[in-house]
Amino acid sequence: MAKDTGPSWKKDHPGTFFGNSVEKADRAVKQAMSHPEEMAIEHAFNAIERAENAFRNAKQYNDELDTIEEHKGQLDSIRQQLNETQMKKGE
Repeated sequence: MAKDTGPSWKKDHPGTFFGNSVEKADRAVKQAMSHPEEMAIEHAFNAIERAENAFRNAKQYNDELDTIEEHKGQLDSIRQQLNETQMKKGE
């Protein structure tokens, strides 16, 4: 019997999607911090916005709340880093 090679349900789970979005936002912010050009900063803000949308969706799903809150704390920290990077660029 062949193993089902279709997409995993985990990949589409709102909590998993939120975690992945936070990771992408983290990478985008690190890129903006190392190369604080307008385009990189804008990309990082967009990634954070997508992660915040994923947070709202994950919270509605009401599952894995501990993990969701942990990722939310990480997202808040990432946003603060980006705001500091943007302020330094503006100096």
